[in-house]
Amino acid sequence: MARMQIMQLTDAAASRIREQIARSETPVVGLRVGVEKGGCAGMSYTMTYATEIKPFDEVIESNGVKLIVDAKAVLFLLGTTLDVKADKFSSGFVFLNPNETSHCGCGESVAIEPARADALAG
Repeated sequence: MARMQIMQLTDAAASRIREQIARSETPVVGLRVGVEKGGCAGMSYTMTYATEIKPFDEVIESNGVKLIVDAKAVLFLLGTTLDVKADKFSSGFVFLNPNETSHCGCGESVAIEPARADALAG
């Protein structure tokens, strides 16, 4: 049975990540994504440059980009697509997460339920 992919990148997101990594002043192995508690809805997505891959990290390679998913965030991010949204006034990364149950009005935090065990099998 096929295992569900933890995360996917759109072409636009991969391109943006490549651009940003190329501008980094220190060596970077990829982009680390995760979640942390906080914000009015309960959790926030995190994104940082990764200078190393930790033992339990999940590594996704797509379009020439390494996306490193923090082990503690896997169940919250299972099935998520990372994209880029641009409008007249701003642009930035967006998480299209099927595990999101709600988000706050300011757009900085979300409520996320961990994926069910049967989703892991695909």
